Amino acid sequence: MNSAIVLCLVALAGMVLARPDDTYTTKYDNVDLDEILANDRLLIPYIKCLLDEGKCAPDAKELKEHIREALENGCAKCTDKQKEGTRRVIAHLIKHKLEEWEKLKAKYDPEGKYTHKYEKELEEVQH
Repeated sequence: MNSAIVLCLVALAGMVLARPDDTYTTKYDNVDLDEILANDRLLIPYIKCLLDEGKCAPDAKELKEHIREALENGCAKCTDKQKEGTRRVIAHLIKHKLEEWEKLKAKYDPEGKYTHKYEKELEEVQH
Protein backbone atom coordinates (compact mmCIF):
# COMPACT_ATOMS: atom_id res chain seq x y z
CA MET A 1 0.00 0.00 0.00
CA ASN A 2 2.79 2.43 0.81
CA SER A 3 3.53 3.90 -2.53
CA ALA A 4 5.19 6.81 -4.04
CA ILE A 5 2.74 9.56 -4.26
CA VAL A 6 5.99 10.82 -4.68
CA LEU A 7 6.17 9.66 -8.15
CA CYS A 8 4.04 12.38 -8.42
CA LEU A 9 4.61 15.45 -6.54
CA VAL A 10 5.55 16.12 -7.95
CA ALA A 11 6.44 15.89 -8.53
CA LEU A 12 5.13 15.47 -7.19
CA ALA A 13 4.74 11.60 -8.57
CA GLY A 14 8.17 9.91 -9.55
CA MET A 15 11.39 11.46 -8.61
CA VAL A 16 13.28 9.04 -6.45
CA LEU A 17 16.77 7.60 -6.14
CA ALA A 18 18.76 9.11 -8.94
CA ARG A 19 21.28 7.03 -10.77
CA PRO A 20 24.07 9.35 -11.89
CA ASP A 21 23.43 10.86 -15.32
CA ASP A 22 20.58 8.48 -15.95
CA THR A 23 17.02 8.35 -14.68
CA TYR A 24 15.42 8.09 -11.28
CA THR A 25 14.77 4.58 -10.08
CA THR A 26 11.78 2.81 -11.54
CA LYS A 27 11.28 0.89 -8.30
CA TYR A 28 7.97 2.64 -7.57
CA ASP A 29 6.65 2.99 -11.12
CA ASN A 30 4.02 0.26 -10.72
CA VAL A 31 2.24 1.61 -7.67
CA ASP A 32 -1.47 2.16 -7.93
CA LEU A 33 -1.67 5.96 -7.93
CA ASP A 34 -5.46 5.87 -8.23
CA GLU A 35 -5.69 3.95 -4.96
CA ILE A 36 -3.43 6.43 -3.17
CA LEU A 37 -5.13 9.50 -4.58
CA ALA A 38 -8.56 8.13 -3.67
CA ASN A 39 -7.62 7.41 -0.06
CA ASP A 40 -6.60 10.24 2.28
CA ARG A 41 -5.29 7.68 4.75
CA LEU A 42 -2.62 6.84 2.16
CA LEU A 43 -2.17 10.28 0.59
CA ILE A 44 -1.93 12.58 3.62
CA PRO A 45 1.15 10.90 5.16
CA TYR A 46 3.08 11.58 1.95
CA ILE A 47 2.05 15.20 1.96
CA LYS A 48 2.95 15.57 5.64
CA CYS A 49 6.35 14.01 4.99
CA LEU A 50 7.04 16.44 2.16
CA LEU A 51 5.99 19.34 4.37
CA ASP A 52 8.16 18.16 7.30
CA GLU A 53 5.01 17.65 9.35
CA GLY A 54 5.21 13.89 9.77
CA LYS A 55 7.28 10.77 9.48
CA CYS A 56 8.47 9.65 6.07
CA ALA A 57 8.10 6.21 4.59
CA PRO A 58 11.28 5.20 2.73
CA ASP A 59 9.77 5.97 -0.69
CA ALA A 60 8.49 9.37 0.45
CA LYS A 61 11.91 10.16 1.90
CA GLU A 62 13.52 9.42 -1.45
CA LEU A 63 11.05 11.67 -3.24
CA LYS A 64 11.68 14.45 -0.77
CA GLU A 65 15.41 14.22 -1.50
CA HIS A 66 14.91 14.72 -5.24
CA ILE A 67 11.99 17.15 -5.57
CA ARG A 68 14.12 20.28 -5.87
CA GLU A 69 16.42 18.73 -8.46
CA ALA A 70 13.47 17.53 -10.51
CA LEU A 71 11.89 20.99 -10.40
CA GLU A 72 15.13 22.64 -11.42
CA ASN A 73 15.81 20.35 -14.37
CA GLY A 74 12.26 19.91 -15.63
CA CYS A 75 12.15 16.30 -14.46
CA ALA A 76 14.93 15.46 -16.91
CA LYS A 77 15.79 12.27 -15.00
CA CYS A 78 12.16 11.15 -14.83
CA THR A 79 10.90 8.32 -17.00
CA ASP A 80 7.82 8.94 -19.14
CA LYS A 81 5.76 6.97 -16.64
CA GLN A 82 7.03 9.14 -13.78
CA LYS A 83 6.25 12.31 -15.70
CA GLU A 84 2.70 11.10 -16.34
CA GLY A 85 2.32 10.12 -12.69
CA THR A 86 3.51 13.54 -11.65
CA ARG A 87 0.91 15.22 -13.85
CA ARG A 88 -1.83 13.02 -12.39
CA VAL A 89 -0.82 13.77 -8.81
CA ILE A 90 -0.55 17.50 -9.45
CA ALA A 91 -3.96 17.50 -11.14
CA HIS A 92 -5.47 15.68 -8.17
CA LEU A 93 -3.90 18.04 -5.65
CA ILE A 94 -5.05 21.12 -7.55
CA LYS A 95 -8.59 19.82 -7.99
CA HIS A 96 -9.11 18.11 -4.63
CA LYS A 97 -6.42 19.23 -2.16
CA LEU A 98 -5.79 22.84 -3.07
CA GLU A 99 -4.78 23.87 0.45
CA GLU A 100 -2.11 21.14 0.56
CA TRP A 101 -1.00 22.04 -2.97
CA GLU A 102 -0.53 25.66 -1.90
CA LYS A 103 1.56 24.54 1.09
CA LEU A 104 3.74 22.36 -1.13
CA LYS A 105 4.22 25.24 -3.58
CA ALA A 106 5.16 27.55 -0.72
CA LYS A 107 7.76 25.09 0.52
CA TYR A 108 9.28 23.95 -2.76
CA ASP A 109 8.68 26.99 -4.94
CA PRO A 110 8.48 30.03 -2.65
CA GLU A 111 9.52 32.42 -5.42
CA GLY A 112 7.08 30.91 -7.92
CA LYS A 113 9.76 30.42 -10.56
CA TYR A 114 8.90 26.78 -11.26
CA THR A 115 5.17 27.39 -11.10
CA HIS A 116 5.69 30.23 -13.56
CA LYS A 117 7.96 28.08 -15.75
CA TYR A 118 5.36 25.31 -15.95
CA GLU A 119 2.40 27.66 -15.86
CA LYS A 120 0.90 26.47 -19.13
CA GLU A 121 1.01 22.81 -18.12
CA LEU A 122 -0.42 23.60 -14.67
CA GLU A 123 -3.19 25.62 -16.33
CA GLU A 124 -4.10 22.64 -18.49
CA VAL A 125 -4.15 20.40 -15.40
CA GLN A 126 -6.50 22.80 -13.59
CA HIS A 127 -9.17 22.56 -16.27
